[in-house]
Amino acid sequence: MSDLIIQTAQGIAELRGRFIRHERYEPLRARFQLLIEKRLADIAAGRTTDAHGIALSGASGTGKSCAMAQLLNSARDYLSASSFPQASIISLRVPSPATLKFVGQMVLRALGYNLATERQAWYIWDLVRHQLRARKILFLHLDEAQDLSSRGTAKELNAVASMLKTLMTDEQWPVGILLSGTEELETILNHDPQLARRLDTVHFGPLSAVHHAPEVIALVDGYAQRAGISADASVSILAFAERLIHSAAFQFGLVIEITIAAIEVALLEETETLTQAHFATAYEIRSSCTDAFNPFIVPDYFKIDARKVFTREMQ
Repeated sequence: MSDLIIQTAQGIAELRGRFIRHERYEPLRARFQLLIEKRLADIAAGRTTDAHGIALSGASGTGKSCAMAQLLNSARDYLSASSFPQASIISLRVPSPATLKFVGQMVLRALGYNLATERQAWYIWDLVRHQLRARKILFLHLDEAQDLSSRGTAKELNAVASMLKTLMTDEQWPVGILLSGTEELETILNHDPQLARRLDTVHFGPLSAVHHAPEVIALVDGYAQRAGISADASVSILAFAERLIHSAAFQFGLVIEITIAAIEVALLEETETLTQAHFATAYEIRSSCTDAFNPFIVPDYFKIDARKVFTREMQ
């Protein structure tokens, strides 16, 4: 394997590992910080009150998972230096399709507890509550939480809501719940008002080509600088930012993915400047489309459905 490929792979891995703060992240961070401080205050005073949490929803590609990962990593660092350093947070991804029993087993494994025999769901979740208390878990994060109710039946929704509320209102050790997922997650919350009022809701909506274009210009320039190259003037104007936002189907996370992919193309070409042509190549690799359906090539890019791949002719 060539040194160029190795160096490029290492550089791209570093870029992917960086988190870009954006205007929607700060309200999420502030809300979570307040929840942490309230819980620490209750623990210091010897009080046991119902825990609260946060539900983060948004379409695929909006950057929810990255935002939650950054949020939890920062919170763990903060807790380790707090007045209650033994406190912890666990995070796991809900499988699809999911059952409450299987999710309970996953939580136990994340807590380092392995069941020796087959058990019923009620027994598993009773163990979950005991282990959360024993290991001083302040918050439980469930990503792709919409899959907690994949069938969406009233019985299933009731069971999910009941389980979450039980954890948050445990008389000995209430646990805050953090949920992140697609808009289908909102169905679970809207089904049970008691659960909804215990969760602050945050929604990552689509980008606005007009409002967010300056932020996207800064993002492209920042990533290029971190990669050791410069952004060409053609990718540092509002018109290009609007084109990039459209190409990413108006999703913040996809803007980042396409930008990093374009930088990868530039690094492999050993060029010192990131241009629109690199974005066009990155989009072609991503979507396997012809030039006529590449939004970085055609003038009337707004007619292209950026959510489709393998586009070679009019639908």
